[in-house]
Amino acid sequence: MKKILSIMLALMLALALFGCASGDSKTDASASASPSDTETQPSPSDTAPATDDAQEPAADDDWSSIQEKGSIVIGITEYAPMNYKDEDGTLIGFDTEFAEKACEKLGLTPEFIVINWETKEMELKSNNIDCIWNGLTVTEDRRENMAFTDSYLTNRQVVVISADNADKYTDAASLKDATVVAESGSAGESAIALGLTDANYIAVDSQANALLEVKAGTADAAVIDYSMAKSMTGEGTDYTDLQIVSDIDMQPEEYAIGFRLDSTAVEKFNEVIATFESDGTFSALAEKYDIADLLIAQ
Repeated sequence: MKKILSIMLALMLALALFGCASGDSKTDASASASPSDTETQPSPSDTAPATDDAQEPAADDDWSSIQEKGSIVIGITEYAPMNYKDEDGTLIGFDTEFAEKACEKLGLTPEFIVINWETKEMELKSNNIDCIWNGLTVTEDRRENMAFTDSYLTNRQVVVISADNADKYTDAASLKDATVVAESGSAGESAIALGLTDANYIAVDSQANALLEVKAGTADAAVIDYSMAKSMTGEGTDYTDLQIVSDIDMQPEEYAIGFRLDSTAVEKFNEVIATFESDGTFSALAEKYDIADLLIAQ
């Protein structure tokens, strides 16, 4: 009998131990299950609503930046008839008034800053200015560094000489070995490199100084914008003793506003240009500054 009781106690003890081991094993399996073994729950980032940050414009969104400021910084040099000061020191000119009217239409305040024309691309790239709006000639080289609006004026480069040399300098060939000046980095400089290769070229820091060099006799000729030459030379101007050489044809060109590459502001200003072309704004400004013949025909 004792033997039977011992056997029964041993069996009961074994069953108890087996039951405990089975329970522990289930607990361990559940605790160590991988995500693939259990139902995956979405993380907070998967279900959270989009924040305002997701709606913010890209860092290079010029138009949004300009709108936020409420103003646009415009890089210029001073020369008539595009941007220059009247007798009272007020900045006027075709491009000045064009910019003011465009900004009024777009709800912006224009801020004009005189820049070094030779480093204009750097001024733009470094965000010191928002655009270049100053009789800016569209060229393929410049397209690599800035975005242009639609063109609004035609122009060309011309050779200006002293009236006393009218019989001496009559064509490009006659300027061989002559001292010719132009603004550094300007379309005039490019025109000299293409059409007056036999001349002795000297760079100056502005178109105005190019005219002064000719007036002072320290240069034989200057290559500048036709719009400026027409406005500043001849009878009734400060340079009555200077004149344009009519038989020298230089490269034709067009004016536009220059923004940073891929600027979102270009489209907005193209809309204004189209409006001003159709509503007579450009015609009125061109008549005022005597450059109606330079308007791009629509």
